[in-house]
Amino acid sequence: MRKFAEACEAIAATTKKLLKTGIVADYLKSRTPDEAAVSAVFLSGRPFPAWEETTLQVGGSLLWRVVAELSGKDDAALTAAYRKHGDLGAVAAEVLVQRAGQGLGVLEAADIFRQIAAARGPAAKTALVRDLLNRATPLEAKYVVKIITGDLRIGLKESLVEDAMARAYGGTLTEVQRANMLLGDIAETARLAIDGKLAEAKMRMFHPLGFMLASPIQSSEEALSYFADTAVEDKYDGIRAQAHISDGEVKFFSRTRDEVTESFPELPDALAGLPNDAILDGEIVAWDYRENRARPFSILQQRLGRKKVSERILRETPVAYLVFDVLYAGEDLLIDRPLQERARILDELLAKSTTQHGDTETRRKTLRAGVQGKLTFEEREEAAVLRIIRAPVSTAASPEDLEELFVAAQERGNEGLMIKDLKSIYAPGRRGKSWLKMKRELATLDVVVTAVEYGHGKRVGVLSDYTFAVWDANTDEARLVNIGKAYSGLTDVEIAGMTQWFLDHTIEDQGFRRTVEPKIVLEVAFNNMMQSDRHEGGYALRFPRIVRLRPDKTADEADTLERAREIFEKQGETA
Repeated sequence: MRKFAEACEAIAATTKKLLKTGIVADYLKSRTPDEAAVSAVFLSGRPFPAWEETTLQVGGSLLWRVVAELSGKDDAALTAAYRKHGDLGAVAAEVLVQRAGQGLGVLEAADIFRQIAAARGPAAKTALVRDLLNRATPLEAKYVVKIITGDLRIGLKESLVEDAMARAYGGTLTEVQRANMLLGDIAETARLAIDGKLAEAKMRMFHPLGFMLASPIQSSEEALSYFADTAVEDKYDGIRAQAHISDGEVKFFSRTRDEVTESFPELPDALAGLPNDAILDGEIVAWDYRENRARPFSILQQRLGRKKVSERILRETPVAYLVFDVLYAGEDLLIDRPLQERARILDELLAKSTTQHGDTETRRKTLRAGVQGKLTFEEREEAAVLRIIRAPVSTAASPEDLEELFVAAQERGNEGLMIKDLKSIYAPGRRGKSWLKMKRELATLDVVVTAVEYGHGKRVGVLSDYTFAVWDANTDEARLVNIGKAYSGLTDVEIAGMTQWFLDHTIEDQGFRRTVEPKIVLEVAFNNMMQSDRHEGGYALRFPRIVRLRPDKTADEADTLERAREIFEKQGETA
């Protein structure tokens, strides 16, 4: 780990991508094949390859306690070090003391990571973490902690590791990227690169590919300025999900690449009838089978994170999987084919399956009429039997066409529109102008900042994460109740200015977090609102964004909990 840590320090010391890549390439070439393979995973900021479901289950509080114990420092000293660095790995490097006999190898660290993942209970995990950090030098401990927390913070992305691998072992960057995408295992990719066998990489099912992302636009005119041949779909307020189907087994993965199958136990059976291996892209939504329309995200939220879903929840909160793309079918990776061809393959694939879905021509005719999709289903007592829906698709030749579709989508309770270039390939993990999203926020609220936190990355040392509140007037004396948290929307200059203000107006210094005088008013936009006990106000805002500072308003002029309730109820009426 000493050579690994020294390489990471050198990588962090430069902002030039070519230099970073060269340092990684030289380091990999200096290692044995096994060491290089493990190091490639570590350099990607992970303890294990991406495709594995293995996790360490070691949180920041456990690491904090171990670092405190080994260093002999009290909470005040650790807090001061954390505020200085904004990173627990750097804190470990500063406060731990080097002793004779310390030092780890990368293979040794990898083995202990496996033991930690397999250990059951906090006591067992704590003992292993303590032993690992005690055996490491302070510099090695810095990067052990960073790997455990999943963020090296040295300006090194996995794409640069792929580039370095191509430089170190030959083969093109495209070959390395494709092998790593198919395998989801940069360690195995390294081994193939070392042996000159990158072309032998095969698709590993049940390893989620990156999701293609969309860029926001402000108007119909802007949308049609990028391309003319459009595929237009409703933008649903659910969770993006990739479905992997192979030999009758089906698993669903979220955009964060976490498996979510357990939360939706009725979905696998609906897709198990596909005749070939396939990877589909779509949206899981709460679905009203009688009205043929999506329901608000707040309803779907009742299904999220559950390992067991009761019959009552299945009955009261049915879901549907709206499919809009296919990435892999049979033995063919389809991402390099244009959307128009992928759409045809998807329709053919669903037509051959035992699932039921809306007829394509009927969908096109009914989309403008306000029906989200023709869905065939049977009724089982009070609940409908789930069927997969092929997401309705239309086209738009003019801004007026798009505006008409946009209004219809919002009348159906959906967020807006997805506008896609029919000639576009599927670019995993990338956001460009081939896929566009047009939506308008549900509303904005004027809120009061009540607490602030230090940021991460480039915002280390500045107070950039704001907890905010509205007034609850339904008490003897009006009081502020927290309703959300936001960290995006302000410029670096604005954040710097606000940091000084918050430092000067702190009520309680909690180290990483500060409660502050409730005087700063923000205008916050959001996509929708849901009931939640996460905040005292009883609501949570989805995707809150700071629109602007409101120095023209005093805290007394901020919105009320009653206003939030009105927005929530209006949202329910339109969904």
